[in-house]
Formats: sequence, C-alpha cells, structure tokens
Amino acid sequence: VQLVESGGGLVQPGGSPRLSCAASGFPFSSYTLSWHRQAPGKSRELLGAIPSTGGNINYADSVKGRFTISRDNAKNTVYLQMNSLKPEDTAVYYCRLLYVGRFYWGQGTQVTVSS
Repeated sequence: VQLVESGGGLVQPGGSPRLSCAASGFPFSSYTLSWHRQAPGKSRELLGAIPSTGGNINYADSVKGRFTISRDNAKNTVYLQMNSLKPEDTAVYYCRLLYVGRFYWGQGTQVTVSS
C-alpha cells in the first residue's frame, strides 16, 4: 500500500490550491479515504472522509464550506480542494486509509499560508 500526497507549498491568504493523494497497492474504488492535517504544536485533525462511492462527507467545522474532498476512482486519486485559505490552515496535510485492520498514512504535504 502506498499513499503519496502532492500539491502543497506556499500559498497566499485567500488562495485555492488542490492537494492530491495518489494511491496504490489495494482496491482503491472499494475503500474510504480521509484527509487530515497537523499544524505546528497541535494534534492531527480529521478534515473529512470520502466513501468508496464518493457519497456524503462530513467535514470538520474548521473547514466546512471552504474545503471539498473528491475522488477519481479511474486515477486512484483522492483530492482536497481548499478555498479561501487562512494562515491558520498552515499545516502538513495527510491522506489516510484503513485497510485490512491497519491505518496507512502518506508522507504528507506541507501547506503554508502566508503573504
């Protein structure tokens, strides 16, 4: 199993980057994946999880209305569209999979929101 996040970097406040999580090594279209983030000095935060069918997603209050999770099962990729970024969104962003009783994490991608 491998999860590889990309798309992070330095973003200005109000920016709208899209993160990707490319997955391999398991039947992607059958599994829920989730996005998380960890800001400096804070615990890791669940942002939302997308079911295998891409159905209903419950977002963390901190990102509701600004972030959108989607997936492309043909590309084995999950996305995190981030809009209206704020400095407090600065964090390392991770995708996660629960597969055969074990959690798998990507290496994370840093997003820094600063002018």
